[in-house]
Amino acid sequence: MATTSPDRIADPLSRSAVEASDARFFVRLAGVCVIIAVGGFAPTYWLQVPAGTFIGTPLMHLHGLLYTGWVLLLFTQCRMIEKRSYRHHRAWGMAGIALAAMMVAVGTALAVRGFAEHVTIYGDASRRFLIVPLFSMVSFPLFFSIAVANVRSNDWHRRLMFVATASLLGAALARVFFTAFAGYGPGMRPGIGAPLAVNATLGPVLLSNLIIVAGMVHDWRTRGKPHPAWTIGLVTLVGTELLRTPISASPAWLHFADWLLRAS
Repeated sequence: MATTSPDRIADPLSRSAVEASDARFFVRLAGVCVIIAVGGFAPTYWLQVPAGTFIGTPLMHLHGLLYTGWVLLLFTQCRMIEKRSYRHHRAWGMAGIALAAMMVAVGTALAVRGFAEHVTIYGDASRRFLIVPLFSMVSFPLFFSIAVANVRSNDWHRRLMFVATASLLGAALARVFFTAFAGYGPGMRPGIGAPLAVNATLGPVLLSNLIIVAGMVHDWRTRGKPHPAWTIGLVTLVGTELLRTPISASPAWLHFADWLLRAS
């Protein structure tokens, strides 16, 4: 989301043409993130809240507001770059740092609280599933922090912001799968019954990486090759997503889950 340091472009298109193309593309990509985040949670949250059928805690409502606020801020920031409102973009970027910190704190608290409520009933299944939200609470701040550290290199900065966002969208896509297989009805949402097997969540999280793939395709068309930020992000996320299942079944992870429960 930065505005300084022009991209290094090895492409027959002029720099201004590529930058204009980037600005339009990132607005559209951010719009897709909004649609996924809001649309994915619509049947199990956004449509249930006004109907009074949602079953959940106040922490879940705060979680929903923060994470929806993130994708809306991402879209707004991209629009500001498209309009060249750089001063406002930088000012809202500071708010984004505070928002991201709250997201990680609330997301982690919600994951641990849900684990504590279910582990006495579902045992190791809950211990294994804990890896799903906690891995997101590691990957998102990791890529967000690297993006902030590269704020003066806008080609890295904005792409890493989208990598960080992609790491969160698996939860929204998982709700689409839940609705497709379990149906839609008052009070229905994931997390009420037994936790899923960790490998059952692999499809939605892998699909969320299409945000990164779209960015790679755009760069290929405008620059002749994908930016390294996309490649690093994709390899890292896919690698950790594939490793979650074997790690979650390891004795070390099960012991860690118990330690986290005691520490909380």
